[in-house]
Amino acid sequence: MAPLFGVIISYLAGSIPSAYIAGRLRGIDLRKHGSGNLGATNVVRVLGAKTGGVVFIADLLKGFFPVYFLPMYTETLRPEMWALVFGAAAILGHVKPIFLLGKGGGKGMATATGVFLALAFVPMLVAEVVWIVTFYFTRYVSLASLLGAAVLPFALLAWYRDPQSPIFIASVIIAAFMFWTHRANIGRLRRGEEHRFVKKEAAP
Repeated sequence: MAPLFGVIISYLAGSIPSAYIAGRLRGIDLRKHGSGNLGATNVVRVLGAKTGGVVFIADLLKGFFPVYFLPMYTETLRPEMWALVFGAAAILGHVKPIFLLGKGGGKGMATATGVFLALAFVPMLVAEVVWIVTFYFTRYVSLASLLGAAVLPFALLAWYRDPQSPIFIASVIIAAFMFWTHRANIGRLRRGEEHRFVKKEAAP
């Protein structure tokens, strides 16, 4: 398989709007409920924890599968480099899904988690522990996501001890991208206006 074809597959996989589909199956448009974001957090708020968990896993797998499997079938001498490209394409698809005309995607955290679970399982687990601990004590999903993204490059550096490795550089870029997609949340956190996580609505 040509690498470019793998990039297209990864982007299309990332573009599958799991949260949007879950909402439509329950007769609502999640873009008009809760935070309006098509991510697992908003699904939990509006549709409940079970549906939110399914959406989170689906979004995670959108990043995991292309990175883990596609390099095996890619005609290239550098499959590890293309794995990073496939991961970036999947994350971009989640944030700017073609199936929703590039609008209304999620913030990419679950899909990025899947990407790095495929690339570096142990460092990603460290970042996930940071996420869980931060969320447990603060109930801020955005803060937990930001700290998890910030910790991942350090975990990778401690694990591989190579600041020039492509995966470390990719983690820094992805962390910066996560901060960009959460820029509105950062503003609310600084102003003390960010809402702690609670389930606010019941699905019809």
